[in-house]
Amino acid sequence: MADLLSIGLSGLAASKTQLSVTGHNITNINTPGYTRQDAVQATRIPQFSGAGYIGSGTSLVDIRRSYSEFLTSQLRSSTALASDVAAYKSQIDQLDSLLAGSTTGITPSLQSFFAALQTAAEDPANIPARQLVLSEAEGLSRRFNTVYERLNEQNNFLNKQMVAVSDQVNRLATSVASLNNAIAVAAANGQQPNDLLDARDEAVRQLSTYVGVTVVPQDDSSYNLFIGSGQPLVVGATASRLEVGPGQGDPTRFEVQFVSGNSRQTITTQLSGGELGGLIRYRQEVLDSTFNSLGRLALAVSDQVNSQLGQGLDLKGQVGSALFGDFNDPALAALRVRVFSSNSSNAQPLLNIGDTSQLTASDYRLEFDGTNYTARRLSDNAMMSVTENPPGTLSFSDSSGRDQGFTIDVGTPAPAAGDIFLLQPTRRGAGDIAVVLDQPDQLAFAAPVRAESNLQNRGTGAISQPDLQSVLNLGSLTGALPVTLTYDEAAGDFTVPAGATLTRINADGTPAAPATFQPGQTNSYELQLADGSTLRLTLSGRPQEGDTFAVAFNANGVSDNRNALKLADLQSKAAIGVDPAAPGSTGVSFSDGYGDLVERVGTLTAQARLDGEATTAILKQATDNRDSLSGVNLDEEAANLIKFEQYYNASAQIIQVARSLFDTLISSFR
Repeated sequence: MADLLSIGLSGLAASKTQLSVTGHNITNINTPGYTRQDAVQATRIPQFSGAGYIGSGTSLVDIRRSYSEFLTSQLRSSTALASDVAAYKSQIDQLDSLLAGSTTGITPSLQSFFAALQTAAEDPANIPARQLVLSEAEGLSRRFNTVYERLNEQNNFLNKQMVAVSDQVNRLATSVASLNNAIAVAAANGQQPNDLLDARDEAVRQLSTYVGVTVVPQDDSSYNLFIGSGQPLVVGATASRLEVGPGQGDPTRFEVQFVSGNSRQTITTQLSGGELGGLIRYRQEVLDSTFNSLGRLALAVSDQVNSQLGQGLDLKGQVGSALFGDFNDPALAALRVRVFSSNSSNAQPLLNIGDTSQLTASDYRLEFDGTNYTARRLSDNAMMSVTENPPGTLSFSDSSGRDQGFTIDVGTPAPAAGDIFLLQPTRRGAGDIAVVLDQPDQLAFAAPVRAESNLQNRGTGAISQPDLQSVLNLGSLTGALPVTLTYDEAAGDFTVPAGATLTRINADGTPAAPATFQPGQTNSYELQLADGSTLRLTLSGRPQEGDTFAVAFNANGVSDNRNALKLADLQSKAAIGVDPAAPGSTGVSFSDGYGDLVERVGTLTAQARLDGEATTAILKQATDNRDSLSGVNLDEEAANLIKFEQYYNASAQIIQVARSLFDTLISSFR
C-alpha cells in the first residue's frame, strides 16, 4: 500500500507540474521571444519482487524548451537583413522623390533658365527679356540651394539616428551581458534556466534589428557577441559599447567608434546589417555621391555661363560680368578642405576649381609624410599622382593621366608630417551657387568681334562672322584689332598684318590641304591675333586681287545676339565628365548629367523596393519556421490542460484507493 501511495503521489506531483508548465505556456503566448516548454517525465527505478520488477512511479527529469539553434540563428540574420534594407529604403525613397519631382528637382529650373536665354537671344536689346534671364537664374540657384539643404537635413537626420541606434545597441549589449551572468550562475546546477534563455535570445534578436551580430555560444551557456569585422561587443558578463560622433575628417559626417576599456577603434565602414548598417550603407552608396554629383553640376553651370559671358559685350559695350558668384573665392576654397582633428599643424590649404568639365563626383584623401604628398580618390580608392608645380600648388591626375579638375594651394603655415586632409571639390557646390548680377543691361549677349567686307571689293568673296575660340582677356583683344585680310591673287590666299596668322583648317581644326584659299568653296580659317586670341571664320566666293575684309572690335553691338546664342547652346554642350586623355570621351550635358543622377537614384530605389519585398518575405518565413517549433498553440495547450487535469484526477484516485486499502487493513486488526 505504501508503494501504491508513493506511485500515486509521484503521478500527482508530475501532473501538477505538467499543469503548471501548460499554464505557463498559455500565459506567455504574447511574450516576445518566449519558447514553448514541455515537462519531460521518466519512470522511477522499479523494485524487484519474487514475481519480477514492479514499477515505483514517475519522476520529472527536465523542463525542456522547444528550441532550435538553427531556426533562431536564421531568424536573427533575417531580422538584421530586413532592418538594413528597411532603413536604406526609407531614406532613398525620400531622395528619389526629391530629385525626380517636378516641383523639387533641378530639371524644371534648368529648362526654364535656358528657355529664358533663348527668348532673350531673339531680341537681345529687350530689357524685360533680359530681366527674365536674371529671374530664372535666381530661381535655378535657389533650387540648387534648396535641394542641397534637403540633402543636408537628411545627413543631419542620419547623424541623429546613428546616435539613437548606438544607444539602443549599448542598452541591449548590457542586457545580454547581465543575462549571460545570470544564466551562467543558474546553469551551474546542471539545468537550463529556460525563461532567462528566452529573454537573452529576444535581446539578441532585438539587437539584430539595430546592427548585424555574430553569436558564439560558450561552454558555460553564455553568448559572446561580435560585430563588424570581429569586434567583441559582449564577452561573458562584460559589454563594450559603441559611440557615435563627428568624424575626424568631416565633422558633419558622424562615425561609429568601438570602445572597449581605454581603447577606441573607428569601425564605421566595417558595420553591416540592422538599421545602423542600412543607414551607413545609404550614406556611402547614395547620399555622398548625390551631394557630389549635384555640386559638380552646379559648379559646371556656374563656370560655363560665367565663362561664356566673359567672352561677350553688354549693352554698354563693356566686357560681360559674371552672372553667378566666384566659386574660387578664398572663403569657399577653404571650406572644400577638411582638416583632420588629429593634425599637428594649423595648415588650412585652399582647394581651387580649375576645369569643372573634368571634375569627378568623388572626395579625396590627401596625406603628407613630411616630404611627399600622397592622395587617394575615395570613390574607387584609386591612387592619384600628385604634382607640385609651382611650389605650394598641387595638381592631381589618375593612372590614365586624367587631370581631376582642381588644384590645392598649400598656403602657410605649411602642413606637418602626418597631417591628413579630406578634399571635397564638389560637396558644397549646390549650396554655394548664387546669382551676383542684378542689372539686366550687363548681360553680355553680343559677340566682341565682327567681320565685314569692304564695300569697294570687286569680287564675290564673302566672310562670316568670326567665332571667338579663346581669349586672354577682352582688354588685350581691343589692342589686337582691327585686322584686315587682303586677298593676294598671285599667292592664291589672304594676307594679314604682322603679328597675326591665318591658317586654313578642316572641320576638326587640323590644318587643311591645300593650305591656300579654294575659290568657289566655303573655306574655314583660324585667325590668331597678336595677343594670342584665336578666332574662327569662313571665307567663300571668288574674291579678286586687293579685296579686303576687316575683323574689328564689335563696338555698339546692341542688336548682336551671337554670344546669347552660345549661352543658349550651353544647354546641349558636353560640359560634365569630359576626359581629354580618353579618345572618344565627350562628357555629358547639364540635363544629361542630372538625368544620370536621377536615373541612378531611381534604379537604386527600385532595387531597394524589390529587396524590401524579398527580405520581408524571408523574415516572415524565418519567423513562421521558428514559431512552428517554438511558438505556443492555444488549441494544443487547451487539450493538454484537459489531459493533465484527468491525469491529476486519476493520480488522486490512486491515492484514494491506497487509503481505502490501508483503512481496510487497519480495520481487520481491531
